[in-house]
Amino acid sequence: MGTPANVVRLQPVGIEFEVEENETVLDAAFRQGIALPHGCKEGQCSACKCVLTGGEVELKKYSTFALNEMERGQDYILLCRTLAYSDLEVELLNYDEEVLSKSIPVRDFTGTVTSVSALTHDIRLLEISLEQPLKFWAGQYVDITLPGAETITRSFSMANSPIEGEKLTFIIKKYPNGRFSSRLDGDLSAGTAVGIRGPYGTCFRRENRAGAIVLVGGGSGMSPLWSILHDHIESGEARPVHFFYGARTRNDLFYLDRFAELAARHPEFKFIPVLSHAADDAAWSGAKGFVHEAVGAHLRNARYGEDVDVYACGPSPMIEALVPVLQLNDVESDRIFFDKFTPANN
Repeated sequence: MGTPANVVRLQPVGIEFEVEENETVLDAAFRQGIALPHGCKEGQCSACKCVLTGGEVELKKYSTFALNEMERGQDYILLCRTLAYSDLEVELLNYDEEVLSKSIPVRDFTGTVTSVSALTHDIRLLEISLEQPLKFWAGQYVDITLPGAETITRSFSMANSPIEGEKLTFIIKKYPNGRFSSRLDGDLSAGTAVGIRGPYGTCFRRENRAGAIVLVGGGSGMSPLWSILHDHIESGEARPVHFFYGARTRNDLFYLDRFAELAARHPEFKFIPVLSHAADDAAWSGAKGFVHEAVGAHLRNARYGEDVDVYACGPSPMIEALVPVLQLNDVESDRIFFDKFTPANN
């Protein structure tokens, strides 16, 4: 007879769920369709930091940047690293009623690679078909596990809109010596079976809201924003949408023809590519500099105030530079949604 499950009680929302032996609290919540704040799921980012107000726990290995010694001494925990040794009482530091209301249970799926194609010199489009459709919200991501002697699992955001749940597409940036991405130009060919687990993520499109939408991306951050953009268009909501995309040079841009077609069909939509290494490119007449600077100038001129939703997806330095710009331009914190992309350590 197995060890009975322990119960986790979340305050102030009053939610209860069971956690099994050797299962982290966050994984137990995912399994039962309870969407709690999370990011890396590996004890690196602090997004799932909470306060333990009752019960006995053990924490798996984590980064002290995410949870320092002083915080741990004050009973702060990371849900993605917490194993329950008794019933627990946990005080959530951050939670979103809309996220909780849209929870989707995390499930395992079997997928088959249908194609891999080049979008730029270092960005690939990966297409995977599923045996069963995956329900997700635009902007969410899954974990993809590759077959082979060693298990390689990476997180990637869907680029397709949720209505296409049986065929997933991913815009993926290749990294030098990347154990996953290096396989995109070789042995990850059509017909390869892969494991899919998800959905995860809280940076998804919020529905039926007033005001403008500002999308900000860089690198493979295009993937979830492409999904959010098309989900918004399919919804029929009439809102101004400005999409800022940061890249180094023109060689790093793609989908320009598709963006032009969207802008022609939807006058309220505008795509603004911003090049950081185009100072000597006389042929480039578009925006130059860093993408957060272009967004700041736009917000100062547009004067949206609180009447704007911002979705930002891309490298950590981009997000860290952008958030203060948004705050200085009076964008409310509960209308800023972001997903930091970090290359895997192994």
